[in-house]
Amino acid sequence: MNVIRIEFLKLKGSLSWLVVVLLPVMAVFSGSLSTLSSGGEFEDGWHTLWIRSIGFYGMALLPIGIGILASLVWRPEHRNGNWNALMSQSVPTHKVVLSKVVAISTLTAAMQVVMLLTVLVMGKLAFQIPGWLPSTYWLGSLLIVVGCIPVVALQSAFSTFLRSFAVPVAIALIGAGISTVALMVGLPAVIVSPYALATYTTQLGTTLVSGESTVFNAAAMTPGSVALVVSLGLLLTVLIVAATTAVHNKRDASS
Repeated sequence: MNVIRIEFLKLKGSLSWLVVVLLPVMAVFSGSLSTLSSGGEFEDGWHTLWIRSIGFYGMALLPIGIGILASLVWRPEHRNGNWNALMSQSVPTHKVVLSKVVAISTLTAAMQVVMLLTVLVMGKLAFQIPGWLPSTYWLGSLLIVVGCIPVVALQSAFSTFLRSFAVPVAIALIGAGISTVALMVGLPAVIVSPYALATYTTQLGTTLVSGESTVFNAAAMTPGSVALVVSLGLLLTVLIVAATTAVHNKRDASS
């Protein structure tokens, strides 16, 4: 679609790419250094490095990063009358909404690619871990992108209607915090929250041989857990995009 191509053209030279690189690199470095500073070792090799990297990243940095990306992608539309120009196009509202979701999802996927590459570089060059990152985490990375799309759609919606750059990011931080606490205390129903689904997905299969995992009991990477993430991610995304489109149309009709 032409509207999606325009969104990708807007990303050229955007500050979004700085976020895409910095956040995952910070997560891997901080996770690795915290292990070393506490006297720990990478006893389980790649498993240890991945868990140390993905833990805090999945519970805070990733949703915050998506919030920042959404604010950056929508920021030009809230300046110099661009909003009126955008909504006066002869393009259905749902296509405008979807184009933003696709653009932000692409940036989110790029963040996960940077995460993978940084883990590989740190593992091979810095810690000389034998072998390669297990295939579970490659599949997990693809699944993380899918599990994050509802957060992308929700944060895009917030950034659509809120001119503030910081408020949607603050909402992402609060949403991620509440969802993580709910997962820690074992509330299964919280997974219907986009933030909880994203965090749940990042932690799939992240349990060491010793039984250690992140701050809550991570589910195993099974066909059932994969199907849950994919189906719930699709459902939430459709609902959020439909709701955002409906609100847009209602506002346009009343203005």
